[in-house]
Amino acid sequence: MTTKTTRVNFALCWHMHQPWYQQGIDGEYHLPWVYLHAIKDYADMAAHLEAHPKMKVVVNFAPVLLEQLDDYARQLKNWLDNGQKMQDPLLNLLAGATEIPENLHDRYQLLCDCQRAHAPKMIDPYPAFKSLLSPVRYMFPHHECEEKNTEFLQYLDTQYFIDVVVWYHLAWLGHSLKQSAIAQKLIEKESLFDELDRHELVKLIHDCIADLIPRYRQLAERGQIELSMTPYGHPIIPLLNDMKNMRCSQPKDPMPECKSYPGGAERSRWHIQRGIECFEHYFGLRPQGIWLSEGAISEDAIAMIEEFDFKWTASGEGVWRSSIHMSDHDPETVHSKRALFHSYQLKDYEPKIFFRDDGLSDLIGFEYSKRNSIEAADDMVQNLVNISDFLGDSAARHVVTIILDGENAWDYYPHNGYHFLNHLYKSLSDHKRIRTTCFSELIDLPMCHDLEELCGGSWVYGSYSTWIGQADKNRAWDLLAEAKKAYDGVVARGELDGDALQKATRQLAICEGSDWFWWFGDVNPSGSVSDFDQLFRTQLKNLYELLQLTAPAVLDEPVSHGGGSAENAGTMVRNVG
Repeated sequence: MTTKTTRVNFALCWHMHQPWYQQGIDGEYHLPWVYLHAIKDYADMAAHLEAHPKMKVVVNFAPVLLEQLDDYARQLKNWLDNGQKMQDPLLNLLAGATEIPENLHDRYQLLCDCQRAHAPKMIDPYPAFKSLLSPVRYMFPHHECEEKNTEFLQYLDTQYFIDVVVWYHLAWLGHSLKQSAIAQKLIEKESLFDELDRHELVKLIHDCIADLIPRYRQLAERGQIELSMTPYGHPIIPLLNDMKNMRCSQPKDPMPECKSYPGGAERSRWHIQRGIECFEHYFGLRPQGIWLSEGAISEDAIAMIEEFDFKWTASGEGVWRSSIHMSDHDPETVHSKRALFHSYQLKDYEPKIFFRDDGLSDLIGFEYSKRNSIEAADDMVQNLVNISDFLGDSAARHVVTIILDGENAWDYYPHNGYHFLNHLYKSLSDHKRIRTTCFSELIDLPMCHDLEELCGGSWVYGSYSTWIGQADKNRAWDLLAEAKKAYDGVVARGELDGDALQKATRQLAICEGSDWFWWFGDVNPSGSVSDFDQLFRTQLKNLYELLQLTAPAVLDEPVSHGGGSAENAGTMVRNVG
């Protein structure tokens, strides 16, 4: 008989990550997503936890995100204090550090940039913003920025573009920042924003970003959240280690011509060590757990994180299914997913492995945004109660794991997911059947299961196919491998001094990030693919420049063109239908 007071462990992990958007290690920001997600999602996620102090979660930060947040805070302060121009074009336009362009092409691009948002939830709810854009929205079918007749743009005055830029930033404010006095004042004003209005909005943005890392650090210090990390540049560690790791989950997919990444295992260790140092710098602690980028694990990756004394890692349900079929487990417990709700341990290794429930995670990522927020939160709680009932008296020895991005889903929710998360957190606090917890508190969970073998893969489809095995993705690996060989040659010849070598090594780390490979191929929208394609090639060119070498001409040619219409603009991937 089920004991109704038995509570199932529930570990909710929010993964916070943005790629390196600067052109080079200290150049201009190519895209504004770090600071826009900061004022919308990272601020709101902290506010929810502060409002519900009994709610426990894991928050995972990519080091390159932390560094960019820190950089934005510094640049915003320098603008406010000294009038020093920033390295983000859109922020400079908002602040007035850069004048509204007169050039018709630049005006068109600005209007294109200021519509990069999910219009039904981020533009249309604001009549003033919607009305402001109505004369030009016909120019952007399917949200693609394909320049058409722009002659009429010369007749729009400067104030029109100022109002568009201000409204775009107001639309990107999260629910918590929208409640501020300055945001409310500007929303009510609707138009004709002046220099003081823009200054106050920039200050609001600065104060938010400057306070983000301290807020999460405080949440960790009081034990409400567990902070974990990814390797520094967000690389796919198993593929750096050995590209043959793809063979278990992708036996027939073609490999890059390079077959292996030169010195990959050494680079993996560099990313982990640099990530630890970055984490300790910002949070004053060494994390116990590591979310390997994209939940991509392999046996050699598990061995490597054990070297660094990490106590846990996690991955997706697809990896669990593939691995469990290679091990001796009861088919019924696999079919019912009872066996999913355990911690695991790969034979001969100490770190615990937790596996994501794809179905529950994808409900938050893709489905609940379409439903009434309160009903959706109640549905999630009921799902967890049902699992607790199913597990019966042993529920306290099990864990249900949900892992997903901490920012991308909320674009599609009303009010940035405020009502959903507020009700979910309120319902889970002190719930009689569900215990919210963190992975580090579950390391000694008594029902840890053994894995005889691990089939390498990620949280996307249980494979690495999002990053390797297709023509465009493989071509990108070959370009990266050639750049790494050039780097190795320069290092071996001792041609760079200490500071120059450090810069080149860090630039290499940026080039090794997973995000470039994510976007290549024909699945994603051409506009997004073009953005990341251009930035990837720019990063490689910058590496060659730092190596004092001429970049190969092939880097002037696009790697991929895209053209698909991926769900949620391609920022997330659904694992279940």
